[in-house]
Amino acid sequence: MLRQLYNILPDTGKKQACLQFCMAAVFAGLQVRGGFVTVLHFEYQMEIEYEENVGRCYYTIKCIPREDARQHLLGMEFSILPETEHSIGEDSFGNKQIYGCETEPHRQFIFHITGDVEIIQTDYEEEAAEEKTGIFRYPYGKCMPGPGLLRYYESCDFSSCGNSYEVCVELMHRLHRDFTYESGVTHVHTTAEEAWELGRGVCQDYAHIYITLLRMAGIPARYVCGLIIGEGASHAWVEALCGSRWLAFDPTNDCLVLDHYIKLGHGRDTSDCAINRGLMWNGGAQTQKISVLVEKRERE
Repeated sequence: MLRQLYNILPDTGKKQACLQFCMAAVFAGLQVRGGFVTVLHFEYQMEIEYEENVGRCYYTIKCIPREDARQHLLGMEFSILPETEHSIGEDSFGNKQIYGCETEPHRQFIFHITGDVEIIQTDYEEEAAEEKTGIFRYPYGKCMPGPGLLRYYESCDFSSCGNSYEVCVELMHRLHRDFTYESGVTHVHTTAEEAWELGRGVCQDYAHIYITLLRMAGIPARYVCGLIIGEGASHAWVEALCGSRWLAFDPTNDCLVLDHYIKLGHGRDTSDCAINRGLMWNGGAQTQKISVLVEKRERE
């Protein structure tokens, strides 16, 4: 329903109307479903080339879409080369993960997954479990405020905001206005404060900064890793606890998360839900190539 509304409104009114509509639904305790469902097909491939033979490798891959109120995994299949014994489980955040070990020497590692996800138009991601929200309330890891972000937060005026949702929207708009998207200036280990001081960064940096600001405002927030149509790579956004529900915001694109997003995992910062983590012996320098495809599919 939100997607339909977004498509029929003129450009100048789309974001504001959708935000107001969602806000009214959230605080009225409504679910925005309307029977509208989108099916997204996704493909993700990671290729790692090593300069020298890797003698042993332990890996964890978090690339299986989550199940929640907004999305349902219809089916998937994946392959790993070299072929290894592997298992599927969940981490402490409920993110699905594939983990295993390769003991034979190799100079290439390839992971490929494809599947279909049903996206259901709701006004929230999932109901909040009270015992699991505390961990997302406090500064952590790459989301620790420094002098720059503290000064920026103090300059914000929330006097016109009537609830936590409106604070989230105000901070998202401000961040999108005051921070510039530019690739190649930050890296996977860049913190929110470091990116803010640079004034430029990518989706990971937008998400870390936004989470830091939300937590400073007393709003629990968590980092989300996923896939979207047209990106060609993984994408990062944020979920914030508004009332008793987790709502999803994309500060990079200054919008709500709609039906062209697939969620893979969430955590306190990017380190909790990184798609690929591993430990290897030898291997020397390495190069990595990622390819991502997300497209709409007709329901059968």
